[in-house]
Amino acid sequence: MTINWKEYQSDGFFDELVENGKARPAATELCKYLASLSDAELLEHRDAAELAILVMGITFTVYSEGSNIDRAWPLDIIPRIIPKQEWDRTEQGLVQRLTALNMFINDIYGEQKIVKDKIFPLDILANSKNFREQCVGITPPFGVWSNICGSDLVRDKDGTLYVLEDNLRVPSGVSYMLENRSVMKRILPELFENQNIEPVDAYPSKLFDMLASISPRPMDYPQVVVLTPGIYNSAYFEHSYLARNMGAELVEGSDLVVGEDDCVYMRNIEGLKRVDVIYRRIDDLFLDPEVFLPDSTLGVPGIMRVWRKGNVALANAPGAGVADDKVVYSYVPDMIKYYLGEDPIIPNVETYRCMDKKQREYVLANLDKLVVKPVNESGGYGMLVGPHSTAKERKLFEELIEKDPRNYIAQPTLTLSTGPSICDNHVEPRHLDLRPFILQSDTTYVTTGGLTRVALRKGSLVVNSSQGGGSKDTWIIDLNH
Repeated sequence: MTINWKEYQSDGFFDELVENGKARPAATELCKYLASLSDAELLEHRDAAELAILVMGITFTVYSEGSNIDRAWPLDIIPRIIPKQEWDRTEQGLVQRLTALNMFINDIYGEQKIVKDKIFPLDILANSKNFREQCVGITPPFGVWSNICGSDLVRDKDGTLYVLEDNLRVPSGVSYMLENRSVMKRILPELFENQNIEPVDAYPSKLFDMLASISPRPMDYPQVVVLTPGIYNSAYFEHSYLARNMGAELVEGSDLVVGEDDCVYMRNIEGLKRVDVIYRRIDDLFLDPEVFLPDSTLGVPGIMRVWRKGNVALANAPGAGVADDKVVYSYVPDMIKYYLGEDPIIPNVETYRCMDKKQREYVLANLDKLVVKPVNESGGYGMLVGPHSTAKERKLFEELIEKDPRNYIAQPTLTLSTGPSICDNHVEPRHLDLRPFILQSDTTYVTTGGLTRVALRKGSLVVNSSQGGGSKDTWIIDLNH
């Protein structure tokens, strides 16, 4: 029995590929092809993808009970499709958003005009876990603090795309976006021959060019390194992948040293070699034991001093996380209007700030309908999904919010869009989100599409791979060619 799209039910959700039993225009060729396959052929393609992932060594790490386990990366072979015309508008919105966010961070560590003009309350900074006093008065190259951003997008049942959150510190996942495409080209090459699918493979060279542009020494090929916490980090696969594909060195903190001339050097077999740009994949607090956590062995003593003097570039800049806070997120539409004089192209999800008394009262009265999130957690941890919660869980969150209202926001439970996914031996709708990646220095680049994450458990809205989620390749298809 082959896939019959007329029988495929997305249960009232917006489906990315199918509408009322028919393929959306950009998905016509794909749906026709999938419908032509027998169940056995479809499952053969799925098995081929799983084998390719094992052979290519595409893994991620799950931390469980103090141990960490490498697992094969979960890829669903039915891609998510977005028409290029829609994507072009989305891309403009992402550029607009990151531009305003970087202006905000630069302002917050500088004159704080947005505070003086009473657009953004100062007391939010007083309780911000990611505001770094050590960064006040610094201006990184081009005034850009978050050079690499991963913004999470979700689509509601009416088809509207929203920004769910911005990841401005050390966003991960781009290597899986690139590897998903490699696997799909390997197992379904015929689909790439007949359709205008926008390529994604420029990312490593765009990343290198962006990093080179912020080098303190103007050179075509400055010394760029990727600073990793090491092999036990959950994103180590990505660190090594990006270093290899950029032609950059992958280093740990112990490989770097600050010289007497206040420059950073890399130890190698020939001695010491000066480093110009560090793409760091460790959090601020582990970066420099002289400034942050004194017992950190992951960073480099003295590196903040070198950065402040402009002798090395750090991406993302320390302190960029001040805007990576779900309370600050709620002010991004105001930032866009304030700094750019424009209306936001991509809207925020409606957000209630529990620190505001009236909004807190509303949240506490509607815990069964809302999603409550701690402001600095990621990975889907520490959340309350109201409609799926128990009375005991709601009681716990009521106490947590009352105890520390600044630490919580709430949002309506979105009906995330779906996409057909292979579940066991048949195709069912599963909920999706999308993480595109934006690079910014003197210019801005947005990936064509991004990493589509999929909640593989039926009815689940949690797409994180660490909690049972998977991924899909994202195809931006140009219908005009």
